Amino acid sequence: MKKLIFGILTFCVFSSFAQKKQLDELTFDDCQNSAFFQKVKNNTNVLRYTAADGSLLEIGDTLVIGVPSGSITATTAVGAGNTVGVAKARSRTKSSFTTIIMGRPVGFGSIMNAMAGEAPENAGANMQGEIVVISEMKVSHKGSRKKPLALTILLGEPNGRAFGINKYMSVVDYEKSVLGGEIRSLNAPMTRDEAISKLKESKELLDLGLMEQSEYDKIKQELTPVIMEQ
Repeated sequence: MKKLIFGILTFCVFSSFAQKKQLDELTFDDCQNSAFFQKVKNNTNVLRYTAADGSLLEIGDTLVIGVPSGSITATTAVGAGNTVGVAKARSRTKSSFTTIIMGRPVGFGSIMNAMAGEAPENAGANMQGEIVVISEMKVSHKGSRKKPLALTILLGEPNGRAFGINKYMSVVDYEKSVLGGEIRSLNAPMTRDEAISKLKESKELLDLGLMEQSEYDKIKQELTPVIMEQ
């Protein structure tokens, strides 16, 4: 009995210590550097993260939910008239996010779903365009300790309310989510395609006489390095 009590107390102390794991600064390159990531424990909190695209993420920053890149097909059986024992299968496919789920990634609801053999609920297409706030950031290995780190972000509503019945949403792998167009940072550097699009738009305004030549030249000077370097 004493051993059991000691074991429980040790676990509680360890859990309390584990909750204090924290990195003030982290970069995408750190997450890929084996000399660094092998020293990092799973579920380590991160206060400031520099992403692969150069954008800086901090607790309290706002992000924008992008476009869902996946789909879910649900099949239900429906009766065929009044014929007893005869039914037809009806399938319905709807868009959903592949890297954004409802709730916490390791929350109580997710644990109960896992025990029931169910996968976490993916965010639906209705979340597209939502403005969300970074409530928490953590990193964990993509498998064993020898695997790189993935950044998980807990998302909250700007007004502190819930997303329907869920208090939070979660991005299970931020970098994958960005690559898939499912989420973006408001302070992310302009991409080459965005720079080209803006330059074309500015040229059209110049040709229509709605922009001064000096203003166009300034925009072109700013955008040219972005277009040429990527």
